[in-house]
Amino acid sequence: MTYLLGISAYYHDSAAAIIKDGIIIAAAQEERFTRIKQDSEFPINAVNYCLKEAGIEPEQLDGVVYYEKPFVKFERILETTMAYIPFSMRSFINAMPVWLNTKLFIPSKIDKYFDKRLTCPIYFTSHHESHCASAFYPSPFEEAAILCLDGVGEWDTTTWAVGQGNKIDIKQKIEFPHSLGLLYSAFTGFLGFKVNSGEYKVMGLAPYGEPVYKDLILENLIDVKEDGSFWLNQEYFGYCTTDYMFNKKFENLFKRPSRKPETALTQNDMDIAASLQEVTEEIILKLSNYVYNQTKMKNLCLAGGCALNCVSNGNILKNGKFDNIWIQPAAGDAGGALGAALAVYYMGLKNERIVNPEDSQKGSLLGPKYTDEEIIDTLNKFNAKYTKYDSEEEVCKIIAKYISEGKSIGHFAGRMEYGPRALGNRSILADPRNREMQRNLNLAIKKRESFRPFAPSCLEEDVEKFFDIKKGKKSPYMLLTQPISDSIKTELTQEEKNYKGIDKLKAYRSILPAITHVNYSARIQTVSKKINPRYWNIINEFKKLTDCSVIVNTSFNIRGEPIVNTPENAYKCFMFTDLDVLVLENYILLKEDQKKLEGIEQYQKQFKLD
Repeated sequence: MTYLLGISAYYHDSAAAIIKDGIIIAAAQEERFTRIKQDSEFPINAVNYCLKEAGIEPEQLDGVVYYEKPFVKFERILETTMAYIPFSMRSFINAMPVWLNTKLFIPSKIDKYFDKRLTCPIYFTSHHESHCASAFYPSPFEEAAILCLDGVGEWDTTTWAVGQGNKIDIKQKIEFPHSLGLLYSAFTGFLGFKVNSGEYKVMGLAPYGEPVYKDLILENLIDVKEDGSFWLNQEYFGYCTTDYMFNKKFENLFKRPSRKPETALTQNDMDIAASLQEVTEEIILKLSNYVYNQTKMKNLCLAGGCALNCVSNGNILKNGKFDNIWIQPAAGDAGGALGAALAVYYMGLKNERIVNPEDSQKGSLLGPKYTDEEIIDTLNKFNAKYTKYDSEEEVCKIIAKYISEGKSIGHFAGRMEYGPRALGNRSILADPRNREMQRNLNLAIKKRESFRPFAPSCLEEDVEKFFDIKKGKKSPYMLLTQPISDSIKTELTQEEKNYKGIDKLKAYRSILPAITHVNYSARIQTVSKKINPRYWNIINEFKKLTDCSVIVNTSFNIRGEPIVNTPENAYKCFMFTDLDVLVLENYILLKEDQKKLEGIEQYQKQFKLD
């Protein structure tokens, strides 16, 4: 038996993953344990969980793998600093303490956190090797093209590769400072959202605007070639010399200052978001076409932070060059932990790869699961009122009934998801037919911006009834945006057609308004009875009641808080919000039965809004 532990840490989204003979046993982000969103510290809690799930002690590990090469990354920082002296010195000096105390001494840090119990070697993979491995090795493909786009690893910002059997061959790359991820992050900061956190908000905001600044961006900020390669004009960016992503010249280009966080969004903000998103989609589509023309392969795997841009992913599928696309659910840095372990197992140790036609990610349900005893202990701790049911089948029927009656459900069952998307096990569930549900979920429950869309979970076998997706295609990890079917669209009045910006929310857009974005699209999750039978049964019971095999699925958390991990996290979130029902495995709690939770005010102040 070969146990390999992968670790990502010290940038954002620290995580750990463990594999046994190439099979994924467990994986989790550190933030879920510490409750610090995008925690970047060494993932000791995630590591301990992985070892516990594997049933081994540190001495039994055959290798620990770090997801990038710190000295190569440090070389890039030194070269960049030298290239931009004297403007870069302040940023360099600010960065040095963490490098000299931590990032340059990863082996000693790992040894320290394991209390010097490790007897195995410590390996290092490159950042983009980790991403490519995380995309290809769990995929259902014997061979595939691989496209990786993110901010920056050591030097690489964009790579494409070919995966065959147990090998990955990186063919071409684009290097720092030219980065599509950093371009997107610069606009994220400019629009008043948190960099490395709020990029998905920009993507969600884009359909409210018009791409009136697209040409301005292409003429001044980024030069894009027909093959998708690109060059960023550093005159407008600050990330090589300062701690800021953009500079004054960037602001002057748009004839306005950056938006202050939490201030009202304007039509100009929406138009800039729309322009950026269209540029991004165009570049990614050109890159994917180039990769197809170079390889003529039928399958494509995607990873890196830009692979979370589900609109671009949907465009690649719609484009039709590739027959099949598989996207790593933990596409960002958290997924690097898994990719690092898989890269060493297959490329380093040269083990044979056996392909699972369903994929080897296990629905990305790779986090902790909690026992009845742990749930009861939590409920008794808070004197909670609950009803326990012996039959999971009965619980699924009750949940479906509550959803059909317009109630919002906090659903906590099975293993926690690995990656940024809740896929049914740590989810808030609701009725997609309810026109007020989007606003209610956003403002009263999620405590977030009203423009944010919600994703639909649909029975895998019924997806073509509701969405315009190619026959037989799946989207199990909520990473593809596709148009809704014409059959569920509703006619808009002329007044509604004239709505702009956030006012578009006033228009009826479909018979499932809670999951339909203002551009008639949805970020689809197809649910398989084989992969997640409990969640499939909930939706199927809802279908029996309503003839609708779609429900709203959004992550079980509030803005600024990581997705809930423990029963206590779930109960506190339930009590803080306007959720109507909490389901903890086979325990059901109604809000009306609960007493006010003592100390809830402190909980409410715990999370900073991002």
